[in-house]
Amino acid sequence: MMIHERNDKIWDHMKADCSKCSGLCCTALFFSKTDGFPKDKAAGQPCTNLLNDYRCKIHSQLEKQKMKGCIGYDCFGAGQQVTQVIYQGQTWNDIPDRSTEIFAVFINVFKLYQIRYYLIEAASLISAQPLKESIQCLIEENIKMCHYSPESILSLDLEQYRQRSNHILKQVCKLLQQSLHSEDKKVPANFLGGNFKGRDMSGANLSSKLLIAANFEKCLFHGTIFLGADTRDTNFNNADLSEAVFLTQGQVNSAKGNRNTKLPCHLDYPSTWK
Repeated sequence: MMIHERNDKIWDHMKADCSKCSGLCCTALFFSKTDGFPKDKAAGQPCTNLLNDYRCKIHSQLEKQKMKGCIGYDCFGAGQQVTQVIYQGQTWNDIPDRSTEIFAVFINVFKLYQIRYYLIEAASLISAQPLKESIQCLIEENIKMCHYSPESILSLDLEQYRQRSNHILKQVCKLLQQSLHSEDKKVPANFLGGNFKGRDMSGANLSSKLLIAANFEKCLFHGTIFLGADTRDTNFNNADLSEAVFLTQGQVNSAKGNRNTKLPCHLDYPSTWK
């Protein structure tokens, strides 16, 4: 049974392109060394490894230096939208008197892009077709907001929009599980470090679950919901995630896997997966 309608083009603008950004994730955000970043860093302060061309000095060494926070981060394409569209190529270095504004705009646009990512996938789910019109309206609203002026973006009621989107996403998850007859499928209360090798996890709702260091080698995840799940060091070697739902590039980057792991068509294999 197919879970998704196939349309690879819908994901094109949801992929981060660091070459079109100005190191916003490495500057605008707060970093903590305990979360796998180079060192504690205040929001608005450039990372010490950020070069003048906005590239990372230690990018090729992130795995070796155990920079799991850096490896797992993904902006969904918000960085290039802020740099190239909203500020028309100007960076926080070009207009330093507006740097605080730029960083705040990036954070809001990132939140919108993250929500849009989930809505786009929701619209592609065959089981969610009864909600497709409502989902599409939210997506179009999102796109418009991400083209607003900086002042308008900073005045948005993002919480109200997030709540409306979450309401739809919960309905989508319910419809998906109904289509798979998995509404009553029980999942363990605690996955941390657990061994689930070879299990059929199809239809399970793993939303917001802590999957840290769990072993899912050779598992099947057909229609499994990963919305907000923590996948740091989760072992997906030889697993089938091709029809997983609401799985993000950041979650994949944070996890362990190999080239035999099957991923959804819109996600890329991390360079660390051999």
